[in-house]
Amino acid sequence: METVVSGIRSTGKLHLGNYYGALSNFVKMQEEYNCFFFIADLHSLTTHPTPGDLRRTVRQVVVEYLAAGIDPEKSTIYVQSDVPQVAELYLYMNMNAYLGELERATAFKDKVRANPDNVNAGLLTYPVLMACDILIHHATKVPVGKDQEQHLEMTRTFGNRFNRLYEVDYFKESFAFSYSDKLVKIPGLDGQGKMGKSNGDASCVYLSDSPEIIRKKVMRAVSDSGPTIENQPKPESIQNLFDLMKVVSSADTYKHFDNLYNTCAIRYGDFKKQLAEDMVLATEPVRSRIEEISADEDYLSKVIKLGAEKAAASADRTIKDVREIIGLKKI
Repeated sequence: METVVSGIRSTGKLHLGNYYGALSNFVKMQEEYNCFFFIADLHSLTTHPTPGDLRRTVRQVVVEYLAAGIDPEKSTIYVQSDVPQVAELYLYMNMNAYLGELERATAFKDKVRANPDNVNAGLLTYPVLMACDILIHHATKVPVGKDQEQHLEMTRTFGNRFNRLYEVDYFKESFAFSYSDKLVKIPGLDGQGKMGKSNGDASCVYLSDSPEIIRKKVMRAVSDSGPTIENQPKPESIQNLFDLMKVVSSADTYKHFDNLYNTCAIRYGDFKKQLAEDMVLATEPVRSRIEEISADEDYLSKVIKLGAEKAAASADRTIKDVREIIGLKKI
């Protein structure tokens, strides 16, 4: 059985983009693969969260993983910092990662431009830590978006470099993996781009949002004054709302409003009300589970403890091998 590894940074609540773009596929993957799904709290430290925020967001992501249907008996759900072997492998791999290749990483250059006052070493070596998350479990399949494919290429570089340096055939190559043939892009409510926390809460529909909050957000979504010519192309802000409807509504509902748009008869108020109600219904099963799981501290503690044990057992085997390969004294 091949191993799949994926992580989500603990930077806040998960939204529809996380669910339809990743979590719903994770639930299917766990039936066919050896899956490790982790909460990347170490990665989050590059932005210096407060201790209280970090603890809260880690807990929230664990809750939402479970609410989305990830089964801790079938998959390994763990908090990254609960597996210190990852940090140890990160140290070893940093010795074989070079400044030039790290500085050329697109994500690093983007971060430097966006946050010139916070160019820390963690940002520079982010690809090394990401590589260690994957290599520690010998994963061959990694669900990533286009923006992470360069980091995955660097993972292969670091693993192959280790193999050549120590003349071993130890680390396997990992490749991008999409469980579904159709990649789902969930747009935001702000009229441009995909749904993401960096665009603000108003752009995101969170899995934990109440029906009232969802309705308010959708009704305030960016739109325009309406079509003036039959069958005219939809501007991005309107196309985004239709793309959301395609995901959460029935095919007949989508077709109905698409026809209204193409005949210049659409009323955005009615359209948004329907979209909001369908969104409320689509998120209800997960939202109810979030409330139920959040209230069960004993269950959460058991899941986190079980995940830490399973992940550490896998990671410990790798670290023992790596120490021996490198020539470090056995501990």
